[in-house]
Amino acid sequence: MNSKIRILFTGGGTGGHIYPLIAVAVEAQALAAGKGIDLEIRYLGAYGPYRGLLEKNGMRVGGVIGSKLRRYFSLTNLFEGPKMLIGMLQALVKVGLFRPQAVFSKGGPGALPVVWAAKFYRIPILVHESDAIPGMTSLWTGRYAQKVAVSFDSAAKYFPGKAFLAGNPIRKYLLAEEPEIKTQEGFKKFFGFDPQAPLLLFLGGSQGAVRLNNFVLQNLRALLPKYQILHQTGTANYDRVVREFSGFAETGEGAPLKSRYQPVPYFNDDIRLAMRAADLIVSRSGAGSVFEIAAFGKPSILIPLPEAAQNHQLANAQEYAAAGAAVVIKEKDLSIETFSATADSILSGIENKAAMSEAALKFSKPEAAKEIAAEIYKLAGTPIS
Repeated sequence: MNSKIRILFTGGGTGGHIYPLIAVAVEAQALAAGKGIDLEIRYLGAYGPYRGLLEKNGMRVGGVIGSKLRRYFSLTNLFEGPKMLIGMLQALVKVGLFRPQAVFSKGGPGALPVVWAAKFYRIPILVHESDAIPGMTSLWTGRYAQKVAVSFDSAAKYFPGKAFLAGNPIRKYLLAEEPEIKTQEGFKKFFGFDPQAPLLLFLGGSQGAVRLNNFVLQNLRALLPKYQILHQTGTANYDRVVREFSGFAETGEGAPLKSRYQPVPYFNDDIRLAMRAADLIVSRSGAGSVFEIAAFGKPSILIPLPEAAQNHQLANAQEYAAAGAAVVIKEKDLSIETFSATADSILSGIENKAAMSEAALKFSKPEAAKEIAAEIYKLAGTPIS
C-alpha cells in the first residue's frame, strides 16, 4: 500500500490535551509504517509550552488564536467573540492549505476554530472527550464530528449515535519494562526509600495542588511514622514545600523521619518509576491521572478538584471508584482521621489491595491510542486492520 495520508491534530495547550494527542499520533505513525503508508501529520491549535514536544514527535506545528466562551456571565466573553472570529479565519486558511483527509480533535480552546474549518471543507472529524462530563468545546465540536471517542462510559450519552468507548490514550513507553529494575522494592530503593515500608505517592499535576500540599505538610507528624511519602509538589510550589519540610525535619520529632519523605517538583518521564514504586497513590482525578494510575494497576485515593468545570473530576472519580479501583474523598471531607482510616484499610489487607489493583487494570484501556488511530484511518478512507 503506497498512499499519501494527511491527518491534522488539534487541541488545547495543556498536558491533558497534548499528551493523549501525542500518544495517538505515535500509534498513527506506527500503523502507517506497518502498512507502507506515506503519512504526514500536523498540529494546528493552542500548544502552550509543548511546541517542541509536538515537533519531537513528528508534527509540524501551527497556531491559531484560541478563545474560551464561559457558561456564566462574564465581561471577558465580550473579548472572546472577536478572538474566535480571528481564530476561525486563521483556521480556514491553514486547514484549506493543508487539506487533510481527517481531523482529530482533543478539545480545548484552540480546537474549536480548527474543527469548524474542517466542517466547512467537509473533512471527517473524530473528537476525543477525556472526562465523564464533557467540556463545552467537546459538546460543540461533537456536533460536527462523525465519531466521538470517550474515556468514561457515562459520557457516551452526550453524543448519541457517535460515541464509542476507547479510554484515555496514555504514552505507551510509560508501561515499558525497566531492564535494570525488576521489583517494586527495587523501585523504592531507586528513590532512596526503605523497600519494606509502605510508600504513598501524592500527585498534584505539573501545577501542583496547593491544598493537597498543605494537607501533607500539616500532617507530617501523623503520616510519616506509618508511611513513606513521595510527593509531587508542582514546580511553582516546590521551594515552599522544601522550606516547610526542612523546618519540620530540624525538630527533634522530625529528624528521625527525614528519610521517609521526598518532595519532587514534577516527575516528567520518571512518573513511570514513581508509579511502580508506590503502594498507594493519592491524586486529583483528571482523566489523564485516572487512566495512568489504572494502567499501572495501583490502588488509589482520589480527591477531586472541587472547582473543576461541571465538577467533572468528581464524576471521573466516582465512575472509577464504582469499578472498585479507588476510594473517593471529597476535599471538604478530607481530614487526617478520614485519610488515615482509608489508607490503612486499603494497605492492611492483601486481598483488598489485590482486588483494587485488578479492578484498576480492568478499567484501564492500554490500547486506547491505537484504537483511536485506527478509527482516524477509517474516516480518512484508509481502513487499517
